[in-house]
Amino acid sequence: MKKLTRNQKRQIAAVAAKKDADIDLSEMPEVLYWSGAEIGKFYRPPKKPVTMRLDTDIISWLKGYGRGYQTKANILLRHAMMNSFGRGRQQLNQRTRRAAIVAAREAFRASRKLKNRSITLGRRVTTR
Repeated sequence: MKKLTRNQKRQIAAVAAKKDADIDLSEMPEVLYWSGAEIGKFYRPPKKPVTMRLDTDIISWLKGYGRGYQTKANILLRHAMMNSFGRGRQQLNQRTRRAAIVAAREAFRASRKLKNRSITLGRRVTTR
């Protein structure tokens, strides 16, 4: 996300200082029809920094797609989590589920843009 300029910060402060009654909404039409609204479209779950030890081949595979390998790892883990719902292993609240579906769609779209490479997650998990 780009940093705000001084002018933009000044404008935001001026709008924030106004009271609700002072804001002119006459040019903005009132929305009466909400059937096409998307719930949770811009919701992103909070993130927490963690330390993980991964095999070097996994890291090199993720980094092979370019920048954002941690985001791709998060997408793959979310995909595995969402697939585990059918087996009744874990339940999430509705908002997080919707956010996961939106993230999965974004991951699919992003994977199609990655030089014809696909991100797939196998059904089988192997352990040492």
